[in-house]
Amino acid sequence: MSKLTDVPKRILIGRALRSDRLGETLLPKRIALPVFASDPLSSVAYAPGEVLLVLSIAGVSAYNFSPWIAVAVVVLMFTVVASYRQNVHAYPSGGGDYEVATTNLGPRAGLTVASALLVDYVLTVAVSIASGIENLGSAVPFIVEHKVLCASAVIVLLTLMNLRGVKESGKLFAIPTYVFVAGVFVMILWGAFRGLVLGDTMRAPTAGYHIEAEHQGMAGFVLVFLLLRAFSSGCAALTGVEAISNGVPAFRKPKSKNAATTLAMMGLFAVTMFCGIIALAMVTDVHMADDPAHKLLDHGVPLGASYVQHPVISQVAAAVFGDGSFLFVVLAAATALVLFLAANTAYNGFPLLGSILAQDRYLPRQLHTRGDRLAFSNGIVVLAGAAALLTVIYNADSTRLIQLYIVGVFVSFTLSQIGMVRHWNRHLAAEQDPAVRRRMLRSRAINTFGAFLTGTVLVVVLVTKFTHGAWVAVLGMVIFYVTMTAIRRHYDRVAEEIAAPTTPTEDTIRPSRVRSIVLVSKIHRPTLRALSYAKLMRADSLEALSVNVDPAETRALKEEWDQRGIDVPLKVLDSPYREITRPIIDYVKELRRDAPRDAVSVIIPEYVVGHWYEHLLHNQSALRLKGRLLFTPGVMVTSVPYQLESSELARKRARRRQEWNAPGAVRRGPVGPVEKRPKEPSGRG
Repeated sequence: MSKLTDVPKRILIGRALRSDRLGETLLPKRIALPVFASDPLSSVAYAPGEVLLVLSIAGVSAYNFSPWIAVAVVVLMFTVVASYRQNVHAYPSGGGDYEVATTNLGPRAGLTVASALLVDYVLTVAVSIASGIENLGSAVPFIVEHKVLCASAVIVLLTLMNLRGVKESGKLFAIPTYVFVAGVFVMILWGAFRGLVLGDTMRAPTAGYHIEAEHQGMAGFVLVFLLLRAFSSGCAALTGVEAISNGVPAFRKPKSKNAATTLAMMGLFAVTMFCGIIALAMVTDVHMADDPAHKLLDHGVPLGASYVQHPVISQVAAAVFGDGSFLFVVLAAATALVLFLAANTAYNGFPLLGSILAQDRYLPRQLHTRGDRLAFSNGIVVLAGAAALLTVIYNADSTRLIQLYIVGVFVSFTLSQIGMVRHWNRHLAAEQDPAVRRRMLRSRAINTFGAFLTGTVLVVVLVTKFTHGAWVAVLGMVIFYVTMTAIRRHYDRVAEEIAAPTTPTEDTIRPSRVRSIVLVSKIHRPTLRALSYAKLMRADSLEALSVNVDPAETRALKEEWDQRGIDVPLKVLDSPYREITRPIIDYVKELRRDAPRDAVSVIIPEYVVGHWYEHLLHNQSALRLKGRLLFTPGVMVTSVPYQLESSELARKRARRRQEWNAPGAVRRGPVGPVEKRPKEPSGRG
């Protein structure tokens, strides 16, 4: 089986890396930016459109509020970035929001943050890929017709890329991310030059359309609620900001400084791009509608179901560069690609957070294990599976998925900032140096303002988005919280149960006797080897045990046993219903009832085979029996292997490859040079 899987695995993922090469996978800032910030950078491709879609409910006149909403998003972005710069310096271990909340607010707050982040990471993958499919689908009809299939294929591709390792995936993602950022900046600068210097009139493809408002003449509380909802949609531009604080260990030294610098670069780029696209959308008169088939009118006539509404960034690019121009095509391709790659933020954040939670016994321990390429492979696979499931359920529709978005990230933002305020309060109480105290007071002020602002936004998001789908994200958080609590309770209960006792118990007292039983079906080499091993163990009593399923075979076994003069008594159990497992289990339990202080050692001969299909043909009864015996107290199960010729051939094939890919070989780290074994004698004279 290993032979069949090793070659495809090596082709798709690459050769396994030794544990001592972990340092080679650390990221410089130029690679860390696209790896950890691709989500907030790419969100400018859909966040402005979400703002305009919400405002379109009140008609084109409501678009005049979009610059003020952009200003509010900018203030929030700078506040969050400044706050997280304090986090990466104070908690550089990679726990991020989870560590901050757990340390300063307690385990429950930390688990709440972890639940929110895990949900948000899954949604990041689903939303980013669905949005990218929709952007690409406007040019390729096949993708629109099969968007769930295409989105699932992209998830599989991204999963394979990330399984190759963080550094390798970062190199692949760097070029399209930087092309996208450069393309947006060129579009903003060229649009500003055309409008301010040349005085050109730039018109978006939808500039001539009219929007039929759902509610005319909005005012008062209704208008305020609409603006708050538009603001909460624009806050999608902040998703992924926390990923850098979770990924500090992946940076090169000095880790905290490099992470803080990357945060600042990310914030500056994202804010400039977001504001620039909003401004150009206003100048070029972009029109967006929540239901374009019926709400967008051309000379009073609805555009109909055949109309495809392109994203804001595509419409602005068409107005600035010219529809179909070289720069338009480059930016459109980079936008679609970077939206796919935006999911990489989650592919780095989810496995790392999952590893930390597994270490704290809130998730299965397998999530803490690094794979062949030194990435947290199990976490990557779990994330991909959850995102694919969500994509299928919501039909890869970004408009439906985005309603679930943002809630989780602002829960983590708010609790993290409150935790940082507690952090500074604790340190200020013990710090006497005036200069250090001034720095702490400044940091506390930043985190206090951040907690207030993100908490306010969290309330706004919950109020405005809850009935539109955000309740699903809240439900997901509750499920994660309950599940992780149950896992921790299980691990704690097991740890308490298996803890070494301080007083003598049944586990520490030597058994009165050891009764060995060798299971026998036929007399062959595996049976004889098992009998020889059992004699070597010098148990207090030894017997061979067989089950009478076929009377003729049982008689033949007894006759051959006597003929060979085997000096171990053979006991045969009757089985009227031709069962093998149950009579043996009942017999062993009877021995335990008769002498509770005795230990029973059951010795099972087993074949060792070299081909995967041979596993289906051998050892099935032994596996079932061992599975049942494991639940019987006071019973020890020993397998005595007998290597068939096919296993020897498999071992020699592995030796020729000069490495034995045993489970965990990579994780054990360096073991020194491989020693060449002497050639085995051929057996010829």
